[in-house]
Amino acid sequence: MKIKAKVAEKKEIRKKIDTDFIKLDSFLKMNDAVQTGGHAKIVIQGGEVKVNGEVCLQRGKKIRKGDWVEFERTVYIAE
Repeated sequence: MKIKAKVAEKKEIRKKIDTDFIKLDSFLKMNDAVQTGGHAKIVIQGGEVKVNGEVCLQRGKKIRKGDWVEFERTVYIAE
């Protein structure tokens, strides 16, 4: 028996940041990926968020222009 599975493609969203950096939890909130800072804390500490391809457990990780954050099959790119 053969099983076929479709893998959902990742969405890509580009977001301009006006400062030198933004903290990871704030970046997720800014992109409406999470509803609150508490929600951001849970998903980050749960290992559900990647920064530049690596799992990141730091809420205060500095996201700079050119960095990308992946969460729930969406890639958020800081510009």
